[in-house]
Amino acid sequence: MNNLCFFVSDLHGKIERYKKLFDRIESYKPKAVFLGGDLMPAGIAKALRIGGGYNDFVSEFLVKQFSQLKDRMKNSYPAVFLILGNDDPRIEEKNIQFYERQGLWRYIHMRCADLEGYTVYGYSYVPPTPFMLKDWERYDVARYVDPGCCHPTAGFRTVNIKEDIEFETIRKDLNNMTGNQDLSKAIFLFHSPPYNTFLDRAALDGVKIDHVPADVHVGSIAIKELIEERSPYITMHGHIHESSRITGYWKQKINKTWAFSAAYDGDQLAVVQFDLKYPEDAERVVI
Repeated sequence: MNNLCFFVSDLHGKIERYKKLFDRIESYKPKAVFLGGDLMPAGIAKALRIGGGYNDFVSEFLVKQFSQLKDRMKNSYPAVFLILGNDDPRIEEKNIQFYERQGLWRYIHMRCADLEGYTVYGYSYVPPTPFMLKDWERYDVARYVDPGCCHPTAGFRTVNIKEDIEFETIRKDLNNMTGNQDLSKAIFLFHSPPYNTFLDRAALDGVKIDHVPADVHVGSIAIKELIEERSPYITMHGHIHESSRITGYWKQKINKTWAFSAAYDGDQLAVVQFDLKYPEDAERVVI
């Protein structure tokens, strides 16, 4: 039985990376493909659809390419799970959801879906960053931001929201999403990595903000708590491109959980390949 899965993240609209991904999917025919956010061209101008190679990256590129891939692969087309990341404008969420109805992918932010007896959860939000696009930022466990970062209530958003950001946290979201469920067969697709791990190490060595040393670990405490306390089967992460270069690791076992990062700060595409039954044997292929 084919239990092969691919995980990629932080492609940032790079066409060559996507082409490599599509070629590999067609050649290896995985059961599932996970896209962990930051899928679109980066930058405020592109978030507002000003300039760039595509006026509408989702409709003009992603939909076209996935549709062609599905037509070619027919019954071998994998289950595709995706979320958006903090560099993706949320204004595109409706577009992503619309094309989900065509069977191209499953959009799973704050949702869950079945995969061969496993439950796949998705979550896009990251803790506060220094960046000004705030569509996908949340307070982590309290209304605190690291020195040099901007509050989620600052910056700008591409959509209007009804919720009171002051009282929303990643911890609260994760509790609401998972309830009292047994997570031993749960697979999580996160954008943020867990805090103080090999996967969230930022290049902030020696940086001081108002004489305060910057924390070189920038992941989510709430995500780390979920992993440590409830031991999901597999978690996948992106966001911090340089972490594996600095630490030398792109995966980490935390208690019973295997955590993978597909973020990569080179020009190539990094694909994490794993067997659903044997996550300990996962490998990262850079192409």
